Amino acid sequence: MDHKMFIEVGTGIDLHGQDVTRACLRACRDAIGRNSMPGMREVLPGGDFSRQKVEVTLGVPYHQEEVNLEAVRESFPYGEVSVQVVQGGLLASSGVLLPDQGDDSEKMVIVNAVVVVGY
Repeated sequence: MDHKMFIEVGTGIDLHGQDVTRACLRACRDAIGRNSMPGMREVLPGGDFSRQKVEVTLGVPYHQEEVNLEAVRESFPYGEVSVQVVQGGLLASSGVLLPDQGDDSEKMVIVNAVVVVGY
């Protein structure tokens, strides 16, 4: 990416079920959910949103290999999306084990996302 336009950070949590992909999707949504980039079309080559580049880094505390990278890519509406999963985030007590919610432990999964957008 030659031109970085913005960098946003988000956090996503799966309280029950320990689903790392769900936490990743929530972290990405948190990072970009309150942003509007009306001037982006003016700076993209040809005004084409498909030429936008999105670099996503996800800090995942465990089971990094279980992250559905395609689901993460598809959560972004435009551009060429690359996703990197690294060690990070946090496992913490949820305070309760709820097997009917998919829990296999009393842990919640907390993921951090850094999203860089540019061209």
